[in-house]
Amino acid sequence: MSRYDRYVLSQYLLFFGFFALILVAVFWVNRAVVLFDTLIGNGQSALVFLEFTALTLPNLIRMVLPIATFGAAVWVTNRLNSESELTVLRATGTSPWQMARPALAFGIITALMMSALTHYLLPASINQLEERESEVSRNITAKLLSEGDFLHPAEGVTFYIRQIDPDGTLNDVFLSDRRDPAVTVTYTGARAFLVRDEGSAHLIMVEGMAQRLDHKTQRMSTTFFSDFSYDISTLARKAENPARNIRAIPSLELMTSAETVTRTDGYSAGAQAEELHLRFARALVCVAVALIGFSALMLGTFSRFGVWRQAFLAFVVLIFVEGLRGVVSEPVLDNPGLWPLIYLPTLLGLAVALIFLILASRPKRIRQEASA
Repeated sequence: MSRYDRYVLSQYLLFFGFFALILVAVFWVNRAVVLFDTLIGNGQSALVFLEFTALTLPNLIRMVLPIATFGAAVWVTNRLNSESELTVLRATGTSPWQMARPALAFGIITALMMSALTHYLLPASINQLEERESEVSRNITAKLLSEGDFLHPAEGVTFYIRQIDPDGTLNDVFLSDRRDPAVTVTYTGARAFLVRDEGSAHLIMVEGMAQRLDHKTQRMSTTFFSDFSYDISTLARKAENPARNIRAIPSLELMTSAETVTRTDGYSAGAQAEELHLRFARALVCVAVALIGFSALMLGTFSRFGVWRQAFLAFVVLIFVEGLRGVVSEPVLDNPGLWPLIYLPTLLGLAVALIFLILASRPKRIRQEASA
């Protein structure tokens, strides 16, 4: 690469880092608020919040990386055009194809970043996040000790504590168990205590009442008790072999052990083909959006009004490419043999960039044909 190519590439990478940092920060703040309320509200520490936040960052970066690539390509190209650097290059006989080399190199670099993210970092982070979520969900004490809120630790179970004393005494406890469709049991107690015994947890209610409603006969029976033990360990128990998130499955496993993944995790061949090829397509689309951002701004000549029309055209093409990516996934889910459709948006994006560069390389001929 020439000195100028290295200079432009450095500008692409500089503004790419800036845009990526801003976008990740915006997305992170929106998610961190919900995550903070969920974890801290359920009794978890700030260290757990920071750990969960770090594990969600790879997924945030995956979403913003193509946008940051496009933004950097448009911003740097517009700046070079406004400062007449591209005009000088054209005057010296440099073709748009030669000026596109830094944009192509920039797209390849971001594609490599996306490949490392989607094939290695993202599956590892999602897998670790699922393990930590499972560990947190098994922490019944931290999950239930929240006063003044109606909690739902499991489907069909509602738990409420009016007040928690400093010594750990739970006052005015309400527990509704609706997991059995035929019977609803409601427990109320003036006081209660959480007791652990060899890995299990029990809720000891004192001076309370149990109401059992039979939905078939619509009969309710009431029992008063001085003390009652309720096993709450089952509220955190999950399946012995829970299905993994498909994004947590390594790419090598999707390529070599598709039948095993279907048998153990229940994902169809279409779902696996879509996920695997999407990981490759996400990397390739970075090359496409970088070239689209550059080539669209090369269509116009120097103007004191800027290149807002070309920038808007590039933005429309980007929206079309991103929208098409969501459309082509549905047929692949039904028929894994249609996996080449996953790469159609990227190919169309590259074709549009190629057309823009062809038009930019002969603007005089276009103007002559238009005036004829």
